[in-house]
Amino acid sequence: MGLTRQYLRYAPAALFGLVASARGNVAFVALRGERGRCVAVPACEHVFVWDARKGEKVLILKGLKQEVSCLCPSPDGLHLAVGYEDGSIRIFNLLSGEANVTFNGHKAAVTALQYDQLGGRLVSGSKDTDVIVWDVINESGLYRLKGHKDAVTQVLFLKEKNLLVTSGKDTLVKWWDLDTQHCFKTLVGHRTEVWGMALVSEEKRLITGTADSELRVWDISYIQEAKDPDEPESKKSKGSSPGAEKNTEEDETLELDECPEERLLKCSKVGSIMREGRDRIVTLATDRTGKILACHGTDTVLEVFSILSEEEVQKKLEKKMKKAKKKAKQKSEEEEPEGNVELSLQEEIQRVTNIRASAKIKSFDMIISPKGELKIVLLLQNNIIESYMLNLSAQVPQAVRASKITIGGHRSDVRTLAFSSDNIAILSAAAESVKIWNRSTLQCIRTMDCEYALCSLFVPGDRQVIIGTKTGKLQLYDLASGSLMETLNAHDGAVWSIALSPDQRGFVTGGADKCVKFWEFELVKDESSIQKRLSMKQVRILQLDEDVLCVRYSPNQKLLAVSLLDCTVKIFYTDTLKFFLSLYGHKLPVLCMDISYDGTLIATGSADRNVKIWGLDFGDCHRSLFAHDDSVMYLQFVAKSHLFFTAGKDNKIKQWDADKFEHIQTLEGHHQEVWCLALSPNGDYVVSASHDKSLRLWERTREPLVLEEEREMQREAEYEESVAKEEQPVVAGETQGETGLAGKKTIETIKAAEQIMEAIELYRGEMAKLKEHKAICKAAGKEVPLPVNPILRAYGNITPSEYVLEVFKKVKSSELEESLLVLPFSYVPDLLRLFNEHIHLGAEVELLCRALLFLLKIHFGQITTNQMLVTVIENLKKTTISRVSEARDVLGFNMAGLQYLKREIEAKDEVMFFADATDRFEEKKRKRKKREKMVLAVV
Repeated sequence: MGLTRQYLRYAPAALFGLVASARGNVAFVALRGERGRCVAVPACEHVFVWDARKGEKVLILKGLKQEVSCLCPSPDGLHLAVGYEDGSIRIFNLLSGEANVTFNGHKAAVTALQYDQLGGRLVSGSKDTDVIVWDVINESGLYRLKGHKDAVTQVLFLKEKNLLVTSGKDTLVKWWDLDTQHCFKTLVGHRTEVWGMALVSEEKRLITGTADSELRVWDISYIQEAKDPDEPESKKSKGSSPGAEKNTEEDETLELDECPEERLLKCSKVGSIMREGRDRIVTLATDRTGKILACHGTDTVLEVFSILSEEEVQKKLEKKMKKAKKKAKQKSEEEEPEGNVELSLQEEIQRVTNIRASAKIKSFDMIISPKGELKIVLLLQNNIIESYMLNLSAQVPQAVRASKITIGGHRSDVRTLAFSSDNIAILSAAAESVKIWNRSTLQCIRTMDCEYALCSLFVPGDRQVIIGTKTGKLQLYDLASGSLMETLNAHDGAVWSIALSPDQRGFVTGGADKCVKFWEFELVKDESSIQKRLSMKQVRILQLDEDVLCVRYSPNQKLLAVSLLDCTVKIFYTDTLKFFLSLYGHKLPVLCMDISYDGTLIATGSADRNVKIWGLDFGDCHRSLFAHDDSVMYLQFVAKSHLFFTAGKDNKIKQWDADKFEHIQTLEGHHQEVWCLALSPNGDYVVSASHDKSLRLWERTREPLVLEEEREMQREAEYEESVAKEEQPVVAGETQGETGLAGKKTIETIKAAEQIMEAIELYRGEMAKLKEHKAICKAAGKEVPLPVNPILRAYGNITPSEYVLEVFKKVKSSELEESLLVLPFSYVPDLLRLFNEHIHLGAEVELLCRALLFLLKIHFGQITTNQMLVTVIENLKKTTISRVSEARDVLGFNMAGLQYLKREIEAKDEVMFFADATDRFEEKKRKRKKREKMVLAVV
C-alpha cells in the first residue's frame, strides 16, 4: 500500500464586511442594564450586537451552521432567543454571550418568537405550520399546537389570560386556550395572507395586516370578566369599545372551531385603518407600552400611529358631546340632543408621521426612552442599520436620524476581491464602493466611491489599485489619499476580466466588446504637483469573434488564455498574438480559469457546473470533474502547487488536487451564491464574497487532512441528516389532533437513548456478576474480592444504579422525552425499578418523576398488563407521593421565607427613603438661611 498524501486543512478564521443580514429581524437589547442603546441583528449564522450610538460591535453571539431567521429578547433583558433556518432555537445569555439552552422541535425555519410576560415560557412559530410552547426554566418543550395550513407569521401571548393568538399565511388568525391546548376560535375574515398582527388598548383590540393596504381592527371582549353566574349566555354583553366603526364590508368575521358557547372571548371586526403603502405588510408591531403602532411594507416608508388610551378616548368623547350639544342648541332651542356621539376609528388610532429610510426596510424595533422620546431602529436591505428619534410631544412630530451604521460593509454584493502582495491588505469592490481591509484586524481602512466593479488588481507596490467596471472603464485609485487618480474608457462593454502580467510592467483586460487589450504602466507629469504619478496606456489590442469572459497569463508570459462566450478557451502566443490552442468541451461558457505556477496545467470552470483540467503543452483534457451543483463562478490555483479552489453558486467553496483529480475539502459557511474568491500570494489565506453580503476569511492550519477520514466524516454527516428527516415515532394512545409532543427525533436524542440503554446493560451485567459472585463466595465459604468495573471506577467507585442515574442526569432536559420515546420497552421494567430505588432515597425527585410519568403515558398498556410490575408500580405510587409532597413543603417554606425577607427589605428601604428626604429638606433650609444672611450683610 502506497503512502496516502496529506493535505493541510483550511478552517474558517473570520466573518466580516457584514453589518446585518436581511433575513431576520432587528431587536433592542439591554446590555449592562441600559435599554435603547444596543441593538441585536442577525449576521448569517451569528448575531451581532451593535452600539447604535457609537456604531461599534460590542458582542458576537456565535451560531453553528444555520442562518438566523428570528430574534426575540426576554422581558428581563438578560437573554436573547434566536431562531434558525433548520428550526432550532438557542437561548443566549447576553452577559456571557453563551448559548445555555437549545430547543429542537421544528422541521423548517423559525418565523416567529415571543416570550410570555414573566419570561418563563417561549412560543415559536415556523414554516412547518406548527406552533410550539417551550418551558424556558425547565429547558423543555411543553406541547405542539397544530392547526395552520401554511407558515406561521406571528405569535402573541395575552398577558392576563393563558391564551395565545397566532396568524399564518393560510389567511387565518387562531386563538388557542393553553389550559386545554386547543384552538377555540378561528378568524377567517381575511382574503389574503395575514403577515402581521398586534394587540393594543390593553389587549382589547387586535390589529392585523395583510397583503393589501388595510389594517383591519378587531374588538376583543372577554366574556368571563363580565359573566354573571345566573345570566344566560345569549344575553351576555359583547363589550365592544365605545364608538367603534361598524364594518359594512363583505368580508365579515366568520368563526370556525368554536365551542357551542363562546366561553372565553368574542372577536368582532370594527373597521379598518388605511396605510399609504399599496403592497403587503412586512412588519407590524407596537412598542412595549402599546401606545405606538408602526408598520412597513416592501418599500422605504415606516408608518407610525398613536393609539389613544381609555382616558384619552373618554376625554375626546366628552369634548365631542359638548360640541354636539352646542350645535343642537343653536339649531333648535327646544329639542334635547341625543347622546349618540361616537369616536371614529381614525380618531382613536391617529397617524403620527411617516419615516422615509434610505433603502428598503426589512424590519424595525422601537422603544420609548425615559425622556418620552420614541427611538426607532431600522434594518435595511442594503446592509445598513439606521436609528431615528421621534419627539412625540411636539405639535408636528418629525423623525430625526440619530445614527447610521454603514462602515462595516458594502451596500451591494461584492463582485471582485484581491490580495496585496504582502498578504496584509484585502480589496473588495461592489456596485458603489471599493473597500480596503486589514486582514489581521478585519477593519475597513479605506472606502472609495466607484462605478459597478467587476474585476480588480493591486498595482505592483500595493500603493494603487485598478478597478474594471460594468460600463467599460478602468479606474485607478491611490490608497494613501483614497482618491480617484484616473479614469479611462477601456472597452465599449463591461470589463469582465483583468490580469497582471508576470513581469509586473503591465496588465491585460478582456471585455464584452470582443477585445483583449494590453496595457502598460507609465509615469506621467501631474498638473497639480511637480511629482510624476502613475498612469496606464494601451499598447496592443486583440480582436476576437465573441465576448471575452476571462483572461489569464501563463507564468512565463509566453501564452495568454482567453475564455470566450462560445464555450471555448483560446490560447495565444503573447508576443505575436498568434493562435496556439483551442480548448473546447464545455457545454456552457467558461466563467473562470487559472494557470498553474509551472505553466503545465490550465483549469477551467464553467456555467455547466464542471471543471476541466487541461495540459498546456498539447491542449489535451486530463480530467473533467463535476464540481458544483450550480455555475462555477471563480477558480484559482494555490501558489507553488497544483491544488486549486473553486467557488460556486451552490454556496460552497471546494479545494481540488489537479494531479490526482481528487476533491480535498469543502468550505461551507456562505448561505447564498459565492461570487468570487481570492488567495493570498503565500497560499495561507482564502477570502470569499457572497450574495449574503458577507466576506469570509479562511486560514490554512497546521492540521493535516486525510482524505479517507474526510470521506468518513462526510458519510456521518449525511447519516445524521437522514436521521433528522425520518418519520417521527408514533406515541401510543396519542390521537393525531391539534396537539402533540414539542420535541423531534434528532441524532442527539438517539445518542442519549443509546447511552441510557448502555447504562442499563451495564447495570444488568453488574447485577448478574454480583449474583454469581455471591454463589462463588457461598460455595468457597469465604469472601472473594469482586473486580470493579473500570467505568464505575472512573466515576469514583459508584454503584451500577447510581451510574444509571448519572447517565440520566446528563441527558439534556429538552431531549429527555424524545430519548425515552425511542427507548425499547425491554429496558423500561429495569428503569422503573431503578426509579423506585432512587426516589425512595430522595435523589433527583423532579427529574425522575418527569421521566416516570412520561414512560407511564407512552407504555401504559404494556405496564398495566405486566404482572411482574404490579408491586413496582404500587411501591412507586407510595414513594413518589411522599417524596413529591416533601419537595413541595420545602419549596413552600423557602417561598414564605423569601417573601418575609422581601417585606423586611422593602420596609427598611421605605424608612431609608424618608430619612434621605428629611436630610435633603434640612440641607436646603440651611442653604436658604445662609443665602438670606449674605443678602442682608450686603444690604
